[in-house]
Amino acid sequence: LAGKDTDYHRRDLWESIETGDYPEWEFGVQIISEEDEHKFEFDILDPTKLIPEELVPITPLGKMVLNRNPDNFFAETEQVAFCPGHIVPGIDFSNDPLLQGRLFSYTDTQISRLGGPNFHEIPINRPVAPFHNNQRDAQHRSTINKGRASYEPNSIDAGWPKETPPAAHDGGFESYPERIDANKIRQRSESFSDHFSQARLFFRSMSKHEQEHIIAAYSFELGKVERVPIRERQVNEILANIDLELARRVAENLGLPAPKSGTQAERKTSVSRSPALSQANLLPGNIKTRKVAILAANGVDGAAIDALKKALANEGAHAKLLGPTSAPVKTADGKLLPVDASMEGMPSVAFDAVYVPGGAASIKTLSTDGVALHYLLEAYKHLKAIALHGEARQLLDVLHLQADEGLLAIKDGKDLKAFFAAIGQHRVWAREPKAKAVPA
Repeated sequence: LAGKDTDYHRRDLWESIETGDYPEWEFGVQIISEEDEHKFEFDILDPTKLIPEELVPITPLGKMVLNRNPDNFFAETEQVAFCPGHIVPGIDFSNDPLLQGRLFSYTDTQISRLGGPNFHEIPINRPVAPFHNNQRDAQHRSTINKGRASYEPNSIDAGWPKETPPAAHDGGFESYPERIDANKIRQRSESFSDHFSQARLFFRSMSKHEQEHIIAAYSFELGKVERVPIRERQVNEILANIDLELARRVAENLGLPAPKSGTQAERKTSVSRSPALSQANLLPGNIKTRKVAILAANGVDGAAIDALKKALANEGAHAKLLGPTSAPVKTADGKLLPVDASMEGMPSVAFDAVYVPGGAASIKTLSTDGVALHYLLEAYKHLKAIALHGEARQLLDVLHLQADEGLLAIKDGKDLKAFFAAIGQHRVWAREPKAKAVPA
């Protein structure tokens, strides 16, 4: 996708917000009692580990919604300064070593990137609630502080400014008085030495087609490694310790002997699979915000286009009309339809599905248009839903394809429901074995 349209994701985000399809994320936390910190099979302070929801369910707190675009991209986006050191009363820092390092590095980064220590006074970084501190002067200072003292205690400004007393009294910040009874040493904890159990959990939690994609990705990337010993090391010392079948399949694709065992004993864990890790289990059940490309040429059935757009709008989805060029296309009844782009300008990878409306003249043109044929073959190979309306069914013979649960010949609104159902499944996974034979 990045190779076809480097700005796709930014444009998609912008357009989604502009049309009211606000991106949103559920915001939740996993809460662990302090006395349970060491009861897990892994170190919860290891930043490479996740806590399976089967062990600690997520407590939802709310929802994060992006409901407007920036008025000025530089002022509101480029100058944003996120700092994990900025916290509110009631929250304190854990001993996560990665977090501890970032508490320092983020502030250093903002001072360098935004021109000085007063980056918190840039409008986008100002807190919603007013606050006061003893910081004074330096580059880009905009607050005009009164008084001569910037410290406490002092005798020249009646003791002001003063630090707000701790939370127990007046709501100021107060660090948690954690009791520590241990030796301070420069050494990585042994509890951080488990490198494979969660990689194994992740792989085995995937659906069958997700596992196939992981195998293909490893085979592709390791296939570019020139030195055979490095390939062997990755297969025998990394993949074999994650899952032997994963290692065997990748080894087969690389022409290497399949390992018979890993180099480390497999650790027993209480959770062997976590459904929440698989995207196949997170389908929304609708086609809201999905995008459908409509391929058309002169002589297209305009009524079919109108019917699809209306049906998609009812589902909260969107369509864009694409032609052989950026010039308007003429319907079979002589009406001119402006196109959103040419087929070359908006490739199939930028859409969730493809729809080809009927119209004898339009289909005759598309059936001899190499760009249009490639468009359909590429969408087919990427396992996307494709609907062929009316005369467009002829394209099955032109492309040497057979209809399946996601490649549909449709006649009316009832058939559109099947098309929408296929879009809602994200991909037509059952097609994958046949799609490998398509040279797109």
